[in-house]
Amino acid sequence: MTRYFEVRQRDCAARIGRLMLDLRIQTPAILNSELLSRRKGSIIDCGCLWDYRVIESADPGRLLILPHRSLPLYAPQELIERSFNRSSESFRRDGATGEVVHPMQTAVPDARDLYVIGAAAMLENRARLLAETVIKLKNSTSPDTALYAPALATPENLAVLIYLGIDLVDDTAAIIKGYQNLYLTREGEKSVDRLHEFPCTCEICTKVETPEQLQSLSATDRARLLSRHNTIKLDEELRLVRECIRDESLRSYVEKQCRSRPYLTAVLRLLDQEHTYLEERTPTVRKSVLIANTAESQSRVEVTRFAERVLSRFAPAGPPDTLVILPCSARKPYSRSRSHAKFIDALRGYRSQIHEIILTSPLGIVPRELETMYPAAHYDIAVTGQWSLDETTWVASCLRAYLERNTYRTIIAHVSGGFAEVCRTVEHDLGIEITYSAIEDPLTDDSLASLRESVARSVSSQPRSKKPPLRTVRAIADYQFGQGVGERLIPDHAQLRSSRSGFRILVDGARIASSSVYGTLALTLAGVARMPPDIYRVRIDDFLPKGSVLAPGVLDADPQIREMDEVIVHGSMALGVGRARMSGTEMVRSSRGIAVDLRAVEGR
Repeated sequence: MTRYFEVRQRDCAARIGRLMLDLRIQTPAILNSELLSRRKGSIIDCGCLWDYRVIESADPGRLLILPHRSLPLYAPQELIERSFNRSSESFRRDGATGEVVHPMQTAVPDARDLYVIGAAAMLENRARLLAETVIKLKNSTSPDTALYAPALATPENLAVLIYLGIDLVDDTAAIIKGYQNLYLTREGEKSVDRLHEFPCTCEICTKVETPEQLQSLSATDRARLLSRHNTIKLDEELRLVRECIRDESLRSYVEKQCRSRPYLTAVLRLLDQEHTYLEERTPTVRKSVLIANTAESQSRVEVTRFAERVLSRFAPAGPPDTLVILPCSARKPYSRSRSHAKFIDALRGYRSQIHEIILTSPLGIVPRELETMYPAAHYDIAVTGQWSLDETTWVASCLRAYLERNTYRTIIAHVSGGFAEVCRTVEHDLGIEITYSAIEDPLTDDSLASLRESVARSVSSQPRSKKPPLRTVRAIADYQFGQGVGERLIPDHAQLRSSRSGFRILVDGARIASSSVYGTLALTLAGVARMPPDIYRVRIDDFLPKGSVLAPGVLDADPQIREMDEVIVHGSMALGVGRARMSGTEMVRSSRGIAVDLRAVEGR
């Protein structure tokens, strides 16, 4: 727990926050190495215990990085543990404190405001160790403490470091590379003697004009100017990364930026394999479009979470035992596209007797009922007409798992190309029979007529029925809160009233929920009364909140809560509903920050 660091905005593990010292530091931030060495900034390094210059006190408005023993990455384990115990056990301070933690250290001290990765510079090009070190530290410390990786950041790797969860870096590596005659850009580093022109218009590059002129300077002047250029580019990259966090688009930028070095790509892939770490920190909905342009996009939490919820929370409602598989469209939601308008017209009169799912990369399968949900209605991909092996394998695995869980008497696939290849793979794997209704192009008149005829033959023995108007909103409720919640929340006599801005659900004249811009349900207090008593609940202390609930007031929270989830707030004095601003686990473990933005609250 900390009094000095507060997270203001999140994008997965990346965060915008502030260190509240004598001068407030907005994070992520770049610390000035000169100020650190002179002990003049808001963060003071007390020094190495091998050094006689260790200090143990400073202005109370500054953060002290406690005395520590600098050790190489692969120092003997006994020395690492002994150094930790001796450096921190006797130091006590009322103000903000930081602690150096060696990557191989087993125990992590608590109650610090800042944690510093020891030997961080040696983690360059060590993808697995870098990812494991950051994840171990983040999982072992309070969520409202800051993490500092010294002497590691460059314009090239900064976005990946911040996406990992690092809050503070410094300009040490950028300055050192200047003295090594290296010119830094966000695409990588170049030796000055190999440059023909400056790919930059910063004050240094504009003043010097050409690489030849730079090389003609003395070694000292050249190093000084290169170091200044490198720190300018590092600062530019930081500003860009912060904007990506605010726009909730950092993942897309990281997928592009990690291509500059193989080890950075490896860091991202290893991070995705640690699914729990990212999943707990990823919001359930976003205001930004999910851009899926790389193979790594298939491993994004938003993609894997959607696929998992379709299997675990969605169940086709009603008696229909005919499944129609359709291709995706560029426009979202699919039903608003020209292609799906033709499919819907071809199926007119039969849609209440069938289930529809849409095949798509990277989401796998999207039931028609969930096409307005995030990210099904909020993603974009590069369309070439051909699928990669990774795409085919992933979508096939999603369809296979769905058909193993849900049995149909008849399956009709109105697809072609890669979509058809997926269906044939699953057909072979499961030993089932799929009818293919498309004649080359699914949108030709002949193909659409074939689709209608195939469906008509399948449902001819079934009684005609009106499509249940509540089927879609119940499926949304199940996806959002858990299987079975839809029927409990929305009874058969509920009324669904639609408008251009969305829909409202009424029960006995009272509105229990309405649609949100993300496709989810926004509950009212009347809706809260119909919800199960043990899910998506935040228990607060004895007070009546106004506007928002802060983390210190939270006593307990459902651990499955993620940022942007619809949650129910309750305590002895209050009942409310709103959106989570952090995960349930973070609500309980944090001492600062907004836990829930309340939309409605009443006293008890």
